[in-house]
Amino acid sequence: MTVAALPEPPPRAFVLTGAFWVVCRNPRYLRELSARGLKVLLITPESYRESAQRCMKDADHPASLIDDVAFVDGSLDQEGSFVPGFIARARAWRRQYTIVGAYAVGETLVEPTGLLGDALGLPGPGLRATRACRSKYLQRWYLDEFSPASLVIPPGEREETALGDLPYPVVAKPATRHSSSGVAHVADAAELRDLLAEYPEYETVLVEQKVQGQEYSVESLVQDGQVIFASVTRKETTESHARTFVELSHSVPNARTEENGALLTANEQLLRRLGFGDGIAHAEWRVAADGRPYLMEIAARTPGDGLLALYQLATGQPLEPEIVRIALGEPASYPAPRRWARQVYLDHEPGTLEDVTVDWPGIEPVWVGEGGMWPEIAPGGPDAPPTLRAVLVLKPKGARLAPLASSDDRAVTFLIDAPTPGELDALEHRVRAAVQLTTGTAGGHGV
Repeated sequence: MTVAALPEPPPRAFVLTGAFWVVCRNPRYLRELSARGLKVLLITPESYRESAQRCMKDADHPASLIDDVAFVDGSLDQEGSFVPGFIARARAWRRQYTIVGAYAVGETLVEPTGLLGDALGLPGPGLRATRACRSKYLQRWYLDEFSPASLVIPPGEREETALGDLPYPVVAKPATRHSSSGVAHVADAAELRDLLAEYPEYETVLVEQKVQGQEYSVESLVQDGQVIFASVTRKETTESHARTFVELSHSVPNARTEENGALLTANEQLLRRLGFGDGIAHAEWRVAADGRPYLMEIAARTPGDGLLALYQLATGQPLEPEIVRIALGEPASYPAPRRWARQVYLDHEPGTLEDVTVDWPGIEPVWVGEGGMWPEIAPGGPDAPPTLRAVLVLKPKGARLAPLASSDDRAVTFLIDAPTPGELDALEHRVRAAVQLTTGTAGGHGV
């Protein structure tokens, strides 16, 4: 009697989501998953089709580790626009693979990734967290006790909304954008009325009281609803000299430890309020003069800029393997910082980017271009001397440099670390003097 062979089980797979260049800039996710024998699946916006298909064919590119990719249409400034295409692609994969985990590497597809995890019973932040973390006004709805006074202005209601009673100065924020796009300081009702007219008609705008005080972020690893690691990062922005809020530096950990307790307590309460289950959270806060932390916004994904690299410099260990373990339901942990690390973005004169030079032994600027690959930045030992790790040029030569209105306008950044906060400050001052950014049209500019 012939016994029919049992069908082969579908291959086990893990879904990464987000902008293609963000996923590739964090290649440890790809390497971790591939080393486990998992099929690596990527869902990314349609705009990355050409570059993704080209890079996946290059054996030397991290994208070559991606086994399958799906492209979806949508726009970040239109709520829910990515969801239909995302679900269509995910349903097809559900029949082809046994999906054992999913993770949103960048902001673009956080909400539909939450839907995927909820449907398949995978570890993840949860529906409430992934939905609220993609909407500034929903964060005010769920997290009112942590929030400044605010007003939600839906599309079509800008003309009739009363603006005179707001607690000026205020900050206007398009509800679903990221990278500080469209966020602006507003002094009075007349200025706010003019600014509202500049936003697309379909956008919801959140207007909130401007909180005066130092800005921080808190990065948290959460597993089974419990915070297993949390650390405070100090931030500086363009707010000191402009009406915008583009981030100019991140310092890990925060040297002003007197404010850490209130921040970490409020952050843990916030995560419980969101029902945050599993993953990494990046919450941005301001501490007012009375010591009260106010939530600016929270994201349910990897922190942006160079924060992953900073945490590796500060602790000696990468975060990505622990994030993968959490997404797979495996026990995870992460050490406390042992050094002080900082990323600095340099301002520039508007014009054409002609050159960047660095007067520093053993360091040359790395031209990564827009959306390019960052080099591996290895950490030093706990007692290593103050060190300049890298100078990165984020725009291609000849690019037009505009004033810093959003994170995408930044052109040059460097990463440093040191055994003490004082040595870190002194090193930053020296590196600033050593980096020369030259622009055409507007002339040279040393930073």
